[in-house]
Amino acid sequence: MNAARGGSHSFPLLHIGGVAPQVTGWSGRVLQMGNWVAVCKLDDIVPNTGVCAMVCGQQVAVFRLDDDSVYAISNQDPFSRANVLSRGIVGDIKGEVVVASPVYKQHFSLKSGQCLEDAAISVRTFPVRLEAGVVWVEPQDNN
Repeated sequence: MNAARGGSHSFPLLHIGGVAPQVTGWSGRVLQMGNWVAVCKLDDIVPNTGVCAMVCGQQVAVFRLDDDSVYAISNQDPFSRANVLSRGIVGDIKGEVVVASPVYKQHFSLKSGQCLEDAAISVRTFPVRLEAGVVWVEPQDNN
């Protein structure tokens, strides 16, 4: 756990728009705290963009805003079925922080996962937290 709390380990860099490697400690194991999984350092995400991380076998789109708040949603666009939401454009529609899918351009709330254009559609959201400059995501059941 020392690495996640500012130890000497260097975290792997993310490839923006690609699948991010999970943060590993000196032993090569994925860093976990209870159910929470460390996915990257906050500084590895450019403000107002997203990255994709594999969290317990699930593709999760993790977004950082200008104010350093972080959000995590499923990376799969429910309309195209492509895993692309981490590559979408982050913005604001009537006070709602959203990401626009790069495929068909639907907007998804980063807070609730709700599609703004189709109330019947939403994407899964994931609990996310920032601790000591590290972004942690809590995996959810696939149900």
